Amino acid sequence: MLYKDIHIGQFIKERVTDKEITMERICNFLGKDEDFIEKVYTSKSIDTDLLLRWSKLLEYDFFRLYSSHLILYSPPAAVNKNEAQKNEKVPYFRKNIYTQEIKDFIINKILSGEMTHSEIIQEYLIPKSTLHRWLQKIRRNNDK
Repeated sequence: MLYKDIHIGQFIKERVTDKEITMERICNFLGKDEDFIEKVYTSKSIDTDLLLRWSKLLEYDFFRLYSSHLILYSPPAAVNKNEAQKNEKVPYFRKNIYTQEIKDFIINKILSGEMTHSEIIQEYLIPKSTLHRWLQKIRRNNDK
């Protein structure tokens, strides 16, 4: 699954291939040698500062992969969210903001027959009404 098991090195290598960026340019931009770059390609995880630099070089938000994982696979918070927002010095983000990639991922699971509506609701904790709105929008677009 795309968002369940993230191997960031593989995603980076795929993006480099797609963008056809030379090893020389990568090494110059990151200030690293070829051996280091090859190790990144085989790494399941990397330092966030380095990931930010890769995101800039490859013009792709690799952090969104992790955000999507959190939205799809983390349980809802047990604390009162309003209190947490007031008391925290760290920015508070609403969990129920779904990116288009997540919507497409979920809808493809249903359309391919891989999962049923109820399985999606149970597995990813997406409200039934939200899921139905997404599917209605797809149906309306297909009818046009």
